[in-house]
Amino acid sequence: DVVLHALAAEVVALGTPLLGICRGMQLLNVALGGTLVQHLDGHTGATGVFGSHLVKPVPGSRYAAVVPEESAVPAYHHQCVAELGRGLAVSAQADDGTVEAIEPAGEQWVLGVQWHPEMGEDTRVMRGLVEAAAAWGGRRAG
Repeated sequence: DVVLHALAAEVVALGTPLLGICRGMQLLNVALGGTLVQHLDGHTGATGVFGSHLVKPVPGSRYAAVVPEESAVPAYHHQCVAELGRGLAVSAQADDGTVEAIEPAGEQWVLGVQWHPEMGEDTRVMRGLVEAAAAWGGRRAG
């Protein structure tokens, strides 16, 4: 995990578009100095089965620009963000207050989501990453 933490921090430093999914969001948060709740109930289906719950975007966030309305997401997680890492903000939450998406301030397209957008039918988060990567085109930050 030390290598993954360093890699996540370096990707952010380089300006590369980044989408952290589930553990990837948690890793991004920890790489930037945040902490995790070690066990969370109610965010899975039956054992080994994805559940679904609603997430609400924070107005003005990068996530809200991609998905502006409350939406159901496919989820299977038992950990979540406790304290945010340096420079991160909440960009979506579940009804119970669980942090469901995080992002840093600024123009760089970095988004962490607690759920699995690749498992659902709504492709807007994945499309947002692809569009950001195409616009970035491999240029280095700075």
